[in-house]
Amino acid sequence: MPLLLRPLCVAVGVVLASQAAAQISFYERDQFRGQSFSTQKTINDFSRFGFNDRSSSAEVTRGRWEVCEDSDFNGRCVVLRQGVYPSLAAMGLNRQVSSVRPLSPNTRVETLRYAPLPTTTPPDYRPRQNERLYQARVSSVRAVVGPPEQRCWVEREQLPVKQRSNNDLTGAVEGGVLGHKLGGGSDKDLATIGGAVAGAAMGNQVGRYNQPQPASTRDVQRCQEMPSQAPPEFWDVSYNFRGLDHHVQLQTPPGDSITVNRRGEPRS
Repeated sequence: MPLLLRPLCVAVGVVLASQAAAQISFYERDQFRGQSFSTQKTINDFSRFGFNDRSSSAEVTRGRWEVCEDSDFNGRCVVLRQGVYPSLAAMGLNRQVSSVRPLSPNTRVETLRYAPLPTTTPPDYRPRQNERLYQARVSSVRAVVGPPEQRCWVEREQLPVKQRSNNDLTGAVEGGVLGHKLGGGSDKDLATIGGAVAGAAMGNQVGRYNQPQPASTRDVQRCQEMPSQAPPEFWDVSYNFRGLDHHVQLQTPPGDSITVNRRGEPRS
């Protein structure tokens, strides 16, 4: 009997370990700040846990999770993969999460249902056991924001107006020359006069078409890059410890100094 029970206990232990590793955490502010709520199982309604419509960032420890804006997995839903999501606003779910459930590995998910790709897991800056800590002076801090935003608008532009041409006079002269060439003898002068009259008439007719037309306009789109209005994605920090310069990226702005270990590695 013990020989049959022992393998069964081992199998159960593996399943429980796998379930424990699959976890998702939500934070009430972006960049994983503020109060948090974590779960390893299906939550039909966040209201039962006092965290409904409060999530602004999330971290998936393992697996895939379906996150929905309404309770009981109604409304708009997206699937989060393993990784960190500094802001749920990128997927239109900032402070709108009401239910969540894990998806089994064999569940097929359409590409359009996935949220934007997560970033890599942030470094672990937690102090180690019995680790001695120091304060390092911060030499520079630079807030890094997203790419510039494009601002576009439409302007109404007036098209150039055609200038009036002097076709009346030109037509009369050209007509007179033509009539003089075609006429002969005593008829030459009459032909010249007739050609001039006809040419003037033609020039006058053409000149009508070259009169200034009413001003016309067209709509033209113009764009300009503007500085991003989004909050910083991270802070680029330089600090000096024991005569050596160090560099680190932090999720929150530092003070005048940061905590480090004896090797100058950040701790928080």
